[in-house]
Amino acid sequence: MTFTSVSDSDIQFFQELLQDRCSISHDDLKKYSHDETEDLEVLPNVVLKPNTPEEVSQILKHCNERNICVTPSGARTGLSGGAIPLYGGVAMSMEKFDQIIEIDEDNHQVTVEPGVITQVLQEAVKEKGLFYPPDPASKGSCFIGGNVSENSGGPKAVKYGVTNEYVLNLEVVLPSGEIIWTGANVLKNATGYPLTQLMVGSEGTLGVITKIVLKLIPHPTHDLLMLVPFYSATEACEAVTAIFKVGITPSGLEFMERDALTWTQSFLDDTSINVADNHAAHLLIEVDGFDPEKLMAECAQIMDVLENFETDEILFAESQAQKDTLWRLRRSVGEAVKANSIYKEEDTVVPRYELPKLLEHVKRIGAEYGFTSVCYGHAGDGNLHINIIKGEMSDEKWNNELSKAIRELFTEVVALGGTLSGEHGIGLVQKQYMDIPFSETSLNLMRGIKDVFDPKGILNPGKVF
Repeated sequence: MTFTSVSDSDIQFFQELLQDRCSISHDDLKKYSHDETEDLEVLPNVVLKPNTPEEVSQILKHCNERNICVTPSGARTGLSGGAIPLYGGVAMSMEKFDQIIEIDEDNHQVTVEPGVITQVLQEAVKEKGLFYPPDPASKGSCFIGGNVSENSGGPKAVKYGVTNEYVLNLEVVLPSGEIIWTGANVLKNATGYPLTQLMVGSEGTLGVITKIVLKLIPHPTHDLLMLVPFYSATEACEAVTAIFKVGITPSGLEFMERDALTWTQSFLDDTSINVADNHAAHLLIEVDGFDPEKLMAECAQIMDVLENFETDEILFAESQAQKDTLWRLRRSVGEAVKANSIYKEEDTVVPRYELPKLLEHVKRIGAEYGFTSVCYGHAGDGNLHINIIKGEMSDEKWNNELSKAIRELFTEVVALGGTLSGEHGIGLVQKQYMDIPFSETSLNLMRGIKDVFDPKGILNPGKVF
């Protein structure tokens, strides 16, 4: 791809438009050169921080006319390289779009700007007795706009679904500078093509989101949480399907291999949970709802299921503090792995019954290519995060052989009925593998959609395809 370099006259245009919200300082360029994907970074030429849709429109119109590439940037917590300005140009930060515009208690909806932190949004609607369930591990720092762009999930997805099930309508600025609404603030909409759902998960390649209307539901009043140690990681995966077969849908069902938990304990300096030498994996199981007696009955059913597997003593969280500790351990696994070793993370997803086979393939391929792995994830919906650890693998093999191993892994994932990413997106790091789940015909349809929205290809270039 060839784009026009950002010139002095372009900088002058941006400065006149945004004043002190335009920066070319090295510190700012470096800050917006990366997200949380491995150690990858590319410096943009300029960082812009608009705070109105009209400013976004003027920036995109100018860049489209001048053929300058633009990379939308949120909280930069992504794990697929989606916010890396691969071709330089403009990094457009949405951090100034940080307002919750309206909580509509009558219709159980909220209108919010994309730069609002997800947990801040959740806490604001909870004060009204309402619930926005999608809760990625980085919910305390990620932006809701990034969640929409990546169609984020998290532990609650197993019961409540992922982001796209809550997005009703979006205000979007197209690469041409036009501002549109994609749908309507209604629960049912059979009017034309579903542009709203097309935008969700499009990874900032089709337009820049400036307002989001989300559906809300009543907030559960009670929850129960247990941590279950298994002597076999395969049995832990098998237990997941067994729980669903008795009619229980947990609000969280998380899988952690032994190293995932022990590395996180070391990272957080928290040894409050005992992990025995013969514990191979743990399931973190939560149920929630409005009737405490019903939740206790569900836990009893789960216990009956677990009797069919070899487990150690099950820990029931007895206080909110203990629940918070367990969830903090689970949500910190990604950071702990990153701090421990050079790694690559894959975000595979398969039908949950196939989880034991997926885990078997991971370990087999690792043995063949010489890497170890730490696996964890949202077992309830078949979403396994596979952290490939460099360990003793040589630089030559890491740089030249690992992509073959990943391709073999993804081929097995697709053969199991799964796909490449459950919630992290394709972005920069997985685009070379898109031919595995999709035919060339399917990929060309996607490329055609991109061309309709963004004929010059200026918006987040080098991602997905």
